[in-house]
Amino acid sequence: MSIEWVNQAIDDLRAWGRAREVEVDADEVRLLCDYASDYLNVNELGDFAPETFDELLLSIYPRKVIAPPESAPETIAAARSLVDYLSEAGVVPEERAARMRERLNDIEPRMPEALADPANFGMAKSLFSSIGPESLEQSIAIPSGELPDLGEAPCDCPGCAPLPAARLAPPEELLAALRTVPMLKERPLPSTGEPLREWAETVGRILDRDTRGAITGSAEVDEGLYDLFDMLYRLQVRVPVTVIGDYLDEIAGDGGPGLAAVLDRLAWCGLVTIDGDDTELTPLAVWALREHYLSLGLDAPQAPDLAEADARGLIEGLLEGVPAELAEDDISRWLTGRTAGEAAGELLAAASGAPAVARGIAITIVDRLGAEAEPQVRDYLDDQELRPHAIHWLAARGLPAPQLTQEELLWVSVDMLALAMPAAEEDPEIFAENMAASGPPAHLIEEMWRVDHPDVVEVLELLGRSIPDTTVAKAARKAAFKARSRAIR
Repeated sequence: MSIEWVNQAIDDLRAWGRAREVEVDADEVRLLCDYASDYLNVNELGDFAPETFDELLLSIYPRKVIAPPESAPETIAAARSLVDYLSEAGVVPEERAARMRERLNDIEPRMPEALADPANFGMAKSLFSSIGPESLEQSIAIPSGELPDLGEAPCDCPGCAPLPAARLAPPEELLAALRTVPMLKERPLPSTGEPLREWAETVGRILDRDTRGAITGSAEVDEGLYDLFDMLYRLQVRVPVTVIGDYLDEIAGDGGPGLAAVLDRLAWCGLVTIDGDDTELTPLAVWALREHYLSLGLDAPQAPDLAEADARGLIEGLLEGVPAELAEDDISRWLTGRTAGEAAGELLAAASGAPAVARGIAITIVDRLGAEAEPQVRDYLDDQELRPHAIHWLAARGLPAPQLTQEELLWVSVDMLALAMPAAEEDPEIFAENMAASGPPAHLIEEMWRVDHPDVVEVLELLGRSIPDTTVAKAARKAAFKARSRAIR
């Protein structure tokens, strides 16, 4: 997926909505654009066509998105907003926009049925919606752990707090980004022939020297910028602006500059990007911070480009925790370098015998591939662990496939829940809510103890402490006891 055009499209759509006082569901439109980019070869807004919405809303959404049928009107409304924007902005001709609106009118009464039909569900959705709508699509890319308290500066000692590996943008992209930094238009870098080096030194001065409020308008906030940016560098994910606000309140109090003013100044300096309610470091800031750490003698490793790794390296890299947008870009470029058959063969070979989470990542990527990967997927019908996944992959594409036996259904049910365990441990409340809404029935849980799966005890214990229904939770704990006893024997 090309993250750049999607991000720009959402920014433009938000601005369009504000100018017209039109409420736009930007998150839903982003999902439309993401899936269109991933699965329908839509590489820019102008590629949208009437048939795009047929595939998106009647095929891809039902297969990928865990949503009740009654949510269909919200998605249709978001699609109509997108079409209105495409038309008014001149991205598509009005004649095509009119045909899109007609197609959406035709899709609207059919989409709820498509969302409700289990025959349309993809692996993640059909087996366990209890895992949550983002379990396979996005949790691959988001590092686990809660956001730390930004008021507590980390130790500078490399042995106590080693810096994470950072992904750096290519030099040509960094140089292009330099030309767009508002601060540098007013205060150009010295012409030394090494603009990136000068940029790193400029950022170092901002973070280390007494700027007396010249950056944010507050001497106290300026003094705290090093700790703030050090934490953002370590997190490597988007951070809610409210977290930044709490940090500013701690160091500057009520009399300090407002959060919006500080973020605007940092964006003006080319250091942060503000996206709705979140903020993150710019690629320029990441590059400059790493250079600054290196100048201090700290170990600041550079993360490898996963698109150039083999299948095992790709999976292991994703398991280590890669920000969502980088993960999507890595996966897309990794797939681009291979035929569908080659990609499926390499990923499934790497998944064979791997832990459940690694297997889940591989299966999720294979699920993006079309029917041309059939021979390679079919090869794994003889693999005990991959057979249920291969059966579902084939059936979902209308290809000949054997029926899942009851034993295989139980096994893959445990396998999918094992995949969910890291996310469940990170946010048990959300997992419990998902289980309450659409968890496995008691009769299925009662039989899970018989499954020959290495994670069956842990899965049943997770269900036992997560399921709100006390009767079902008791059944899970009882099954966990039986599974543990079985393993001991």
